[in-house]
Amino acid sequence: MSLYFKYLHILFKSQMQYRTSFWLLSFGQFFIPLSVFAGLYFLFERFGQIKGWTFFEVALCFAVIHMAFAISECFARGFDSFSSLVRNGNFDRLLVRPRGTIIQVMGSQFEFTRLGRLIQSVIVLSWALSNLSIEWSFVKACILILMIVSGVFIFTGIFMLAATLCFWTIQGLEVVNIFTDGGREMAQYPLNIYHKWVTKFFTFVIPFGCVNYLPLMYVLGRSEGESILYMLAPIAGIVFILPCLLIWRFGVKHYRSTGS
Repeated sequence: MSLYFKYLHILFKSQMQYRTSFWLLSFGQFFIPLSVFAGLYFLFERFGQIKGWTFFEVALCFAVIHMAFAISECFARGFDSFSSLVRNGNFDRLLVRPRGTIIQVMGSQFEFTRLGRLIQSVIVLSWALSNLSIEWSFVKACILILMIVSGVFIFTGIFMLAATLCFWTIQGLEVVNIFTDGGREMAQYPLNIYHKWVTKFFTFVIPFGCVNYLPLMYVLGRSEGESILYMLAPIAGIVFILPCLLIWRFGVKHYRSTGS
């Protein structure tokens, strides 16, 4: 981890060499999800609720998933831009270094300008929580934090899977954005508003439902049956990273050097 933090420090210093550009990009990242949130606000202004969900309940859902995406996109950006390492043959250099490829790829790029998106999510989260009558406890507070952590692991795992495909396709595949950008847009609403097959897929295959919908039901006091299942749901999102790591190692073993 000391190596990882050195990567972090060096790339942060390099991006701060052009501070005006950095702050303008961060400013832009603040307003990109804000426009989406404005659409969400006007939707509820017109219809009042969606399948029993109020505006501030969905706003909480929105804030959690966007916060997780912003953190993952900042610190796991190396996997999202991994295709350039394979295409240019620079991944060969990572293989001969006495450190794991995962930590090196993660440390190859950071997007600190995602700070703007993160700040916007924190503001929405605070606004939603201040307008919801939640009977808070230590367990519920921990579950809320775990929801965000779980989302970070899921998005990082998807970025990792997309990077693994580059060992065979060389170029990155835009279809993966269905599960990153599309998953983010889909998961900003409670999953029960979609068709059952969509809910099942994004609960048991890519567990976005375990990030916000199921634990959110417990936090809001709307859970049915065994509450422990709703409480432990975010762990599924963290466990999601394990098969992604195995698939990544499989891809590394089958990587063919550029020969240059």
